[in-house]
Amino acid sequence: MVSDRRVGYLEELEHELDTRGLVARVVRTRSGPAFLRVVNPEAASLAEDVTCAPAPETKDHYFWWSWGERMHRVDDVGGAALKLAHVLQPLAAR
Repeated sequence: MVSDRRVGYLEELEHELDTRGLVARVVRTRSGPAFLRVVNPEAASLAEDVTCAPAPETKDHYFWWSWGERMHRVDDVGGAALKLAHVLQPLAAR
């Protein structure tokens, strides 16, 4: 099932983010696609919801930012986690 595949990718990213000190949990809804809620525990207002879906022009799956922009390939969860960690870092720490 396609949704199980997408949830699997999100769970892989969840694990990677947990090892980097971010709080991440897969959220499954009744009416929409599953997504990954990511929060910086040191600054809870810094959060992001990540989805997983194929790109329109290909069958390859990608992680997507909450505003609908393609973020990163699913076969590189380390790279995706690095991007999320950077975006969710407080400005003073950059």
